Amino acid sequence: MRLKMTLATAAIATVTAFSGIAQASTPSKVTIKGTNGDMYGKVKSDDSSCLANRKVVVYEYNGPPNPKVDYKVGSDTTDDYGNWSIGNSGYKDSYFYAKVKKSPGCGSALSKVIAQ
Repeated sequence: MRLKMTLATAAIATVTAFSGIAQASTPSKVTIKGTNGDMYGKVKSDDSSCLANRKVVVYEYNGPPNPKVDYKVGSDTTDDYGNWSIGNSGYKDSYFYAKVKKSPGCGSALSKVIAQ
């Protein structure tokens, strides 16, 4: 009987420990547009709470998009409607993409690559 109790307690503890891990984030999308070094866009999500106060980082594309190695051009935090802008970065004649970082309950996303 004591063994059954110990196993039941261990099983409950394991389920409790992993219950928060299985929660899925709401998918997000990020767009990027711009000309002459001025880059801006929008974060989109079915969950309106995933639009405001999201950090968006613009990177210079140097092969397959990889924020760990690509050069960071600038960043901004979205407004209440998901809009962001890094202003005029001074970077032209290259390729760029944006990444919206993951936030609680909201997924991260990469934009398409644009040419400037």
